[in-house]
Amino acid sequence: MHRYRSHTCGELRSAHVGDTVRLSGWCHRIRDHGGILFVDLRDHYGITQCLADPDSPAFKALEECRAEWVIRIDGKVKARDEGLKNGKIPTGDIEVFITDLEVLGPAAELPLQVFGDQDYPEETRLKYRFLDLRREKLHKNIMTRGQVVDSIRNRMKGAGFFEFQTPILTASSPEGARDFLVPSRIHPGKFYALPQAPQQYKQLLMMSGFDRYFQIAPCFRDEDPRADRLPGEFYQLDLEMSFVEQNDVFAAVEPVITGVFEDFAEGKPVTHNWPRIPYADSMRKYGTDKPDLRNPLVMQDVSEHFRGSGFKVFARMLEDSKNQVWAIPGPTGGSRAFCDRMNSWAQGEGQPGLGYIMWREGGEGAGPLANNIGPERTAAIREQLGTKEGDAAFFVAGDPAKFVKFAGMARTKVGEELNLIDKDRFELAWIVDFPMYEYDEEEKKVDFSHNPFSMPQGGLEALETQDPLTIKAFQYDITCNGYEIASGGIRNHRPKAMVKAFEIAGYSEETVIERFGGMYRAFQYGAPPHGGMAAGVDRIVMLICGTQNLREISLFPMNQRAEDLLMGGPAEATPKQLRELSIRIAIDPKKPTP
Repeated sequence: MHRYRSHTCGELRSAHVGDTVRLSGWCHRIRDHGGILFVDLRDHYGITQCLADPDSPAFKALEECRAEWVIRIDGKVKARDEGLKNGKIPTGDIEVFITDLEVLGPAAELPLQVFGDQDYPEETRLKYRFLDLRREKLHKNIMTRGQVVDSIRNRMKGAGFFEFQTPILTASSPEGARDFLVPSRIHPGKFYALPQAPQQYKQLLMMSGFDRYFQIAPCFRDEDPRADRLPGEFYQLDLEMSFVEQNDVFAAVEPVITGVFEDFAEGKPVTHNWPRIPYADSMRKYGTDKPDLRNPLVMQDVSEHFRGSGFKVFARMLEDSKNQVWAIPGPTGGSRAFCDRMNSWAQGEGQPGLGYIMWREGGEGAGPLANNIGPERTAAIREQLGTKEGDAAFFVAGDPAKFVKFAGMARTKVGEELNLIDKDRFELAWIVDFPMYEYDEEEKKVDFSHNPFSMPQGGLEALETQDPLTIKAFQYDITCNGYEIASGGIRNHRPKAMVKAFEIAGYSEETVIERFGGMYRAFQYGAPPHGGMAAGVDRIVMLICGTQNLREISLFPMNQRAEDLLMGGPAEATPKQLRELSIRIAIDPKKPTP
């Protein structure tokens, strides 16, 4: 018999009754039932109930065992009595009577319990991540992650894509976030950068004559962490295609992502034939470029009903042509208690309040706004929104560019509070026609709004003749349930157009050549039209696993301060290491220490 096991802890069934077996694993839970000791023995594959009575030669050894001790047991498989079978686990029809026991690895007092689903501080969970990963839910999430990656890889290869690996040590480039820099020992005073994304390399692969590239790529960005973005590093499905237009990318990617979600949806509906929503429409209807389409609420412009009305606050605002009034429907929300609660919520978000109208029995409008604008205007709003008796509507006013984010939050809040969101489905969509540029209020200049390498709609002519803030780009995102899970575009592969696009954003041709020299040179020697995108593996897994935090689907994440509590990173370098790298540490005394 094998030194440690003849079977795994998830393998034994009724067919094994009478067999002598050997199992190894962790003591998941130990129970004393009237002098008989039971131990749920756990390994990666499952749990098997084992037992010993006082007559067993292993009884005394089992008495010494504690939770999370690693043991090896020999024993005989027995059928459980009919009333004691456990249908919740695959091995629930049998148990193993222990005849011999060896302690392979005793455990100290546990800083967190593996059995059960208790909540522990994040610092404890990350410091003892090896224990945290033993817990059933997290262990299952990690296994799901690996299966999702397998599904992505198989589907991409089935769609005719070829897998390549691009460099990890590269040159710094401005791609929207801070680089992680790596000092060069061989070239004192110079630094490599870890790639924020394989953007330039994958485009260079298209220049090199490869046609359909993909990889599950590690990406590194020195950004502040948040729940839906891990600090430091993340993984994405990166892909690029030659001789394609936007629709070709959509046709290749949509079945892959749909199929991956269907593989793990466990019967939950997944969108087919994804809607294509222009960016401007998404912002106007949902207040965000990553709408949760499970929420049925659609905002509408109701400015005309308030223009010149008795509600002077809105009427005066509308004297400025750039201002508007938007309405958020509230089906079944027409109670004073709910409307007051929404008003209080808005005040908690730093707003003066949230105007509302309630529709009473008979269709009569109620509330301060209805009283001020009168029954005719109130009825017109009701007809436009399609609201009914017992419904409400909430209103935001001003410059949409300034209130749109809050309006989107209010739409989400109303949908959640009124239980309008069907959480057992995956709603996928394309967001298209992003603006090529935006105005940076801080820098007082025009800058790229999305990916600087994207092709403007209208090409070089648009760059030369249009107001930059009116130019749309061949850029697109995939959204799912309120998250952006992928982003991409058709690339600007014409050197003149590339230089002009960067000039508008304040970069000279010399700067473009200096920062993107490899790609700029490649474009001079026959560049095919190409495009692609990158999908966030971590966010896809997070949605599939039904969690709100990426730390629940990652093996060894950092904490909110970008610290690795398990391994002790970041750590100080030794004087010898610094000398070899020609680096001297100069800490700013005014800069606060985390």
